[in-house]
Amino acid sequence: MAINIPGLVVMAVFYIVILGTGIWASMRSKRVEKKCTGDGMEITLLAGRNINLLVGIFTLTATWVGGGFILGIAEATYNPTLGAVWALMPVPYVLTFFLGAFFFAKPMRENKYMTMMDPFQKKYGNVLSTALIFPALVADVLWVARTLVSLGGTMRVILDLPYVYSIIISSVVAIVYTLLGGLYSVAYTDVIQLVLIFVSLYVCVPFLLTNPHSMDISLTAYNQTFQASWVGTVELNEAGKWFDDFMLLALGGLAYQAFYQRILSSSSYTQAQVTCFASAAFCLVLGIPSILVGAVAASTDWNSTAYGLPTPYEQDEAGSILPIALLFLTPTYVSVIGIGAVAAAVMSSMDSALLSSASLFSSNIYKNIIRKQASDYEMQWVIRISVVVVGLAGTGLTFLDSSVLVFWLVGVDMSYTIMFPQLVCVLFLKMSNGYGVCVGYILGFVLRVLSGEPLLGLPPAIRFPGCRLDKEGKLTQFFPFRTTIMLMSLVSIVLFSWLASIIFSKGLLSDKWDLFDIKRKEAHTALPSDVKLSDSREEGSAAIQLLNTTSC
Repeated sequence: MAINIPGLVVMAVFYIVILGTGIWASMRSKRVEKKCTGDGMEITLLAGRNINLLVGIFTLTATWVGGGFILGIAEATYNPTLGAVWALMPVPYVLTFFLGAFFFAKPMRENKYMTMMDPFQKKYGNVLSTALIFPALVADVLWVARTLVSLGGTMRVILDLPYVYSIIISSVVAIVYTLLGGLYSVAYTDVIQLVLIFVSLYVCVPFLLTNPHSMDISLTAYNQTFQASWVGTVELNEAGKWFDDFMLLALGGLAYQAFYQRILSSSSYTQAQVTCFASAAFCLVLGIPSILVGAVAASTDWNSTAYGLPTPYEQDEAGSILPIALLFLTPTYVSVIGIGAVAAAVMSSMDSALLSSASLFSSNIYKNIIRKQASDYEMQWVIRISVVVVGLAGTGLTFLDSSVLVFWLVGVDMSYTIMFPQLVCVLFLKMSNGYGVCVGYILGFVLRVLSGEPLLGLPPAIRFPGCRLDKEGKLTQFFPFRTTIMLMSLVSIVLFSWLASIIFSKGLLSDKWDLFDIKRKEAHTALPSDVKLSDSREEGSAAIQLLNTTSC
């Protein structure tokens, strides 16, 4: 198969448009920086906390609708062992945005935080916060790698372009425009990318549904034809795993810096809420084409196509079913349009991950720990270097190919089982302290490792109820073990924070053993109310004295 020249031309035009938009946005960012009284770091990372509502909706949606979203939904729908009921991503994301809008956005915005990790540093100090930043940074780097892998595989199928070239070109373009203008460049390119995702996917769907090699998907929805029905089923003994996957996607997303970067860039709390609600609706709409692609692929007689037999699933290519379906079931020009959708989705997620990790390192590690006196000019360079380092690290991981999928899964697990309970406690539970944080962190990590991971070849040392071989012969936990670990971590943070507070406040242990100095911090927290009471008494005494003087 020769390289698809028309497809390459289309992709070149797409990259030029995206890069041009990024350059224009960077120039706009510089103009805003001259007018704005805020620091340059705030403008770069949060667009001066004054991003346009429509642009905010587009960039939040584009961040979540990445290559994994588009390809993953199609893969789950096509996979005969899963089906559309396991293509969970659109619905849990709705819950993510609604919870974020109603509960998590308000405390973040009221305190004018710069990143998700600011409340941790403010409450627990630099040492503990650095330990908590690590899983967040790792998750972002793996996010970059995961999105590039999906693009490389798609280009390899449709354009016959070598995997290495497609990865490197996409990575360089995303790094360059993220470097130029920070969140402004990322947000405005996301507008172009989201429009392209929407148009490209919905243009391809009619051609797929009417191709001569596939049956009517309404006939194969609940009946076995060429394979099991594409709707799929959730058996009673699989309900625990389904629920666990749902909660992982819904609550794990609340522990990503990229989400709060969009929320904090809004000009008001109301705008942040509207952004979340609109993005939730867009995620549902953009999930439909991928489900239809998977349904058509599951309803196709592959022996009658140029692909032939064995089927993509039997050749272990279910993960590439979207580009395969576009290539073999639609005209060439339609498949090229489809690759534009995947490329746009990948770029929109990759640039968000780049800026997210750069925000965490530059603000929470470099500025708050390494060089507190760093100037705006110096911080701009730190952000740029961070973007390049994360981009190169993520690009390097893509050459591990399918192993990156495993690391990405680990990253999501870390966000859910470790970071989410910590975030809940730091935002909503005043009693949490360093002792509870340590116990919750260690407990969540240890339990997750001992629970095993079939994709890593790690056997479970702890077998929860229902642990057995799945349909593919892998030993799998069908109990909602991730959610259980998350809740155990949350309870342990609360419990041990309370115990430590009792022990030191009652003097059961000497203050010299109080490594996190919680007794002084609790006293300091209570101090403002005491000062306020004392001030009111002084004001009352002064008022009485003034009245006496006047009456005399």
